[in-house]
This record gives sequence, C-alpha cells and structure tokens, in this order.
Amino acid sequence: MAETGASPLPSSSSARSPLSRAEPFVWLTARVLEQRRFAYHFLEGSPAAADAVETALAAYRNEDDGYGHALEPDLRGPVSQPLATAHALRVLDSVGRCSGQRVERVCRYLTAVSTLEGALPAVHPSQRGYPCAPFVPVVDDPPSDLLATGPVVGLLHRNEVWHAWLFRATDFCWSAIESLKTSHPYEVEAAVAFLDGVPDRSRARAAADRVGRLVREQRLVVLDPDHRDEYQVAPGYAPGEHHFPYDYAKAPESLARSWFTDEEMARSLDHLEREQQADGGWPLRWRQWAPGTALEARPMVTIEALRTLRAYGRPL
Repeated sequence: MAETGASPLPSSSSARSPLSRAEPFVWLTARVLEQRRFAYHFLEGSPAAADAVETALAAYRNEDDGYGHALEPDLRGPVSQPLATAHALRVLDSVGRCSGQRVERVCRYLTAVSTLEGALPAVHPSQRGYPCAPFVPVVDDPPSDLLATGPVVGLLHRNEVWHAWLFRATDFCWSAIESLKTSHPYEVEAAVAFLDGVPDRSRARAAADRVGRLVREQRLVVLDPDHRDEYQVAPGYAPGEHHFPYDYAKAPESLARSWFTDEEMARSLDHLEREQQADGGWPLRWRQWAPGTALEARPMVTIEALRTLRAYGRPL
C-alpha cells in the first residue's frame, strides 16, 4: 500500500528524509507519468490516483496497442517498441491494473512483433529512422531476446493473464535461462523477473539457484560497495555501471534474495540510500547519450529506488 498523509512540501521534522528530499526533485524534473506514479505510490494510493496513472500512460499508446513516444527514454520517436510496451505493463502492474481488455490488446501487439520463436526482439526494426541510444542496435531481422521477453512473460503470469502468445514465449524463456553459461546483469534481471512470476515454482527455484551461482561465480554483482572498483563491469557497459544485490532482488520475496546473505543485502541497501544526490534524485548508472533522455530517466530511477527501500522496510 502507498504511504498516506504525506504533505505536499516537507515539514521541518522530515526535511532530510529520503522521500521529502525526492519529492521536490520529482515535481521539478519528472514527466506527467512519473509525477502521477510518485503521487500514487507515496502520497495517495487511491483508485483515483491509479486512474490518473492510467490516463498519463495512455498518451504513449499507439493504434497497434503497443507503446512508443519515448516511454522508454532511450528509444525516441512515435513507433511502438517491445521494451516500451514492457515498461507500460510494469506501470499497469504497479497500480494493480494489469488485467482485462487493455492487456488482451497488448498481447495482440506482442504477437504481431514476435520472432519466429514466439519471443520478443529487444528492438523492432520500425525504430530505424528515429533517434535511439547508440548502444541499442537496430537490425532488420532481430533475434529473440530474453532481456525483452522474460520480464513481460513473468509479469503476465504473475497477474494470471492467459493468452496464446504466452505458451511459446514461456518455452523460449525456460530454454534461454536453463542454457545460460555466461550472462550479463541486465539479462540476469530479466531472468529473475521471469522466474519470480512463472507458475512452475519448483522449476523456478531450481533455475534461480543455478543463475544465482552464475552471478556470484562470474562476479556480476558488487557484494561490497566500498570496494566496487575491484569488480569489472560487463563488456559494453559504461564505466561504473555496476549492479548490486538490490538490482536483482528488488523485494524480499524475490527468488534472487536467497543469493545474498543478510549482511550483503544490508550493505547494498545502505549504498542505495547513500546514492541519493543533493537534488533529491538518484543517479543513472548507464551511459548517458543525450541531455533530455537523462532528465527523463532520473525520476524513473528515483521512484524505483524509493520503492525498493520501502519494500525492505527502510524508513522513507
């Protein structure tokens, strides 16, 4: 449940709390969607606030029932994209609206843009001709991608959505995860999102145990933030684009939580708290390629940081 009773401006007694420092940052820099999300999660939490989030999100929806218009800031232009549509589903899920006809329509879009394997590409070729991050490849025949498919499939399963698209997409995710020998942090995050939502819990726990061992063996997580320079970032990542236990286990009920000791988890959450900047927002760790995209993304990261801290019982 969202916290209630928060005042629009911080009182003197709470002026240094993470939430009171983040609030003016959001009002100053965020898009309407993130302003509405912040209000829902931390100020109101009412059905009317959820309606407002849905209304703001609808501005990004296209006639094909996918989402574009730079909902995902690194993909500019109006065209629908799988990563933007996945982002839209996460927003709907976060306000308890991931059901009904709206999700049925999204599944039709997912079916239309899927590969021959029935899975999603990271970027659909329709992105060509519009600006996008230089680290996002646009190709004519993109392959199936766990990073794009896993979070969508896991989220739909968790919301008990049943659609024909899910059958082959679920099989793809199982095959991709159970055959992993090497990986990188964002792919692991996608695997966790799938495993946290898929119905076969015993199989999910076994796969998560294996992925967790891979994460530790390949040093894909910084276990001591005070010595993060001792950990190499994955190839292609920006300098300092490290991942921490809370990036994988975004809430205590995640299967990834068992990968880390209580001490390791606490250290990472202490680090997350310290990362809040003087302006009240959290920084971006990935490569920044345009001023506008960074401005749009920081409120998104800030909301997720606050949600993670609250999920672990840290006072806001």
